[in-house]
Amino acid sequence: MVQSSGIRSDSQSSRATGGQFNDRPRSGTAESDPSVSESVARGKEAIGTAAREAMDSAGSDLQSLRADLNSLKDTVAKFVSQAGSEAAKSAREVTSNVTDQVGGVASDLAGKGAEMASAASDQAKSFASELENMARRNPIGAMAGAVMVGVLIGLLGRRH
Repeated sequence: MVQSSGIRSDSQSSRATGGQFNDRPRSGTAESDPSVSESVARGKEAIGTAAREAMDSAGSDLQSLRADLNSLKDTVAKFVSQAGSEAAKSAREVTSNVTDQVGGVASDLAGKGAEMASAASDQAKSFASELENMARRNPIGAMAGAVMVGVLIGLLGRRH
C-alpha cells in the first residue's frame, strides 16, 4: 500500500468511500479520486445538514403545536366554566321563577280558601238566623222539624 504524492491505491480508495464505488470503472486519472471523495463528503455533509434542519424545523413545529394545543385546552376549559356558570345561573332563575309562581298560586289559593270559609261562615250564620226566625214565627213547626231531623239521624245511625 504505497502511496505517492496524490495517488492512492484501489484498496485505499475503496476504504475511503466506504466501498460504495467498487463496481464503477476507474477513470485512470489521479485527480478523479479526490473529486469523487470530496463529492461524497459534500453529499454526506449536505444530507446531515438537511437532516439537522428538518429535525430543528420539526422540533419548532412540535413546540408550536404544543402551544396551540395548550391554548385550545385553556379556551375549552374557559368555555366549559362559562357554560356551567350560565347553566347554574339559568337554573337559579328558573327555580326563582317557579318559586315565585308557586308562592303566588299558594297565596291565591289561600286567599280563595279564606274567602270560601268566610262565605261559608256567613251562609251558616244566615241559615242559623233564618232557622231562628222561622222558630220564632212558627214554634210548633220548628219542633216538628227538629223531631224529624232526630228520627232521620237515628235511622241513619242504625244502618251503619
